[in-house]
Amino acid sequence: MIDDSGAAAIVYSPEFAAEVELGITHAVHPPRVVLLTEGRDSSLECLLDQCEPQFKAVAATAEDDCFWLYSSGSTGPPKAAVHRHRDMVVTSQHFGVETLGIGTDDVCYSEAKLFFAYGLGNNLTFPLWVGATAVLNENRPGPATSFALIERFRPTLYFGVPTLYAAYLQHFAKEKPDLSSIRLCVSAGEALPAEILRRWREETGLAILDGIGSTEALHIFISNTRQDIQPGSSGRVVPGYRASIRNERGEEVGDDESGRLFISGRSIARCYWNNVERTAATMVDDWLDTGDTYRRDGGGHFYYCGRSDDMMKVGGIWCSPFEIESKLVEHPDVLEAAVVGRADADELIKPEAFVVLKDDRKGDDSLAAELLGLCKNGLAPYKYPRWINFVAELPKTATGKIQRFLLRQSSRNSIQRRLESDDWVGDTRRSQ
Repeated sequence: MIDDSGAAAIVYSPEFAAEVELGITHAVHPPRVVLLTEGRDSSLECLLDQCEPQFKAVAATAEDDCFWLYSSGSTGPPKAAVHRHRDMVVTSQHFGVETLGIGTDDVCYSEAKLFFAYGLGNNLTFPLWVGATAVLNENRPGPATSFALIERFRPTLYFGVPTLYAAYLQHFAKEKPDLSSIRLCVSAGEALPAEILRRWREETGLAILDGIGSTEALHIFISNTRQDIQPGSSGRVVPGYRASIRNERGEEVGDDESGRLFISGRSIARCYWNNVERTAATMVDDWLDTGDTYRRDGGGHFYYCGRSDDMMKVGGIWCSPFEIESKLVEHPDVLEAAVVGRADADELIKPEAFVVLKDDRKGDDSLAAELLGLCKNGLAPYKYPRWINFVAELPKTATGKIQRFLLRQSSRNSIQRRLESDDWVGDTRRSQ
């Protein structure tokens, strides 16, 4: 990121010194100015103390470039989305005010950090836009830190990601915080399985508004609402945006047909910094190619099928990894799951599942058979996973998105090791 941005200065907190300083050392073009936020004579804190208390306004328009956000890197190297001044106003009004109904009396608590587009809106631009309150957690989110903050500051709006909702549901058996102050829960980052929504409602009495956003669009552009919650759906288009689902020829498809999701709205990034080819391929005629595969029902609700790169053609029919993952998490012993495509002995692509279990359950042939039966009975015949791997955790970005490309690499490497070593024994439970 340092080399890609050509940054003139970098400012960082002391707790990140090891990573940041190593990055600066290896940078081809290191920044001219390096500052700690506090702790040294030349820190940002010291320099601010020497400044005038009032800043002079800099002339700018709504169309001028304002800030960059790097994508999470769930599909490869992060890219810098260049956002205009207007973009944060558009998301704050259309999603914050018109969708969530955020107001002055709200207290926002976001598990997603400020470096994440989702967290930047939840805990910075939305509260500033209406004069609400924000609660910031300097530590890693989880029961040990989040529960105490929720009980102390009593947020009215809670913003999480599916991974944390699942982890909290598991933890509720040991400890459950007082959630009575919360009026709305929101989820983004990954699609929320209907089963997690059902369990959350059952345990807390609270609904979760699932939605989809992106770094390029700055925040959520399709969402469920307080009046319209469809389990398993990302909801309807947020005011101020348009959506189009298109086939491989670029033609819009009909209801209940899957295709690539395109979005148009005034918060879409102007370009990717230093990446003309990717900009031309992704941002076309005021439309953003999200890279996600979706279908839309007759009521205008959008359903996530998976990243377009993650979709599999099994037996000549397109197959959604998210649909299989949602079925797997219905099992009471499954915490989360990820599905990727893998070539079988005949070089035909079939689904492969990576499953994380709850604390008290071990992965074995018996459980693999249960999961296989669950999928065969609840999905179309060709969609069941041919391999089930029990793993301790799934590879994720800093923003909580599953890095499925690493799972595909892991699968290929495992096959290669088995071919090279006759006595290699894997932990894969193969389902014929």
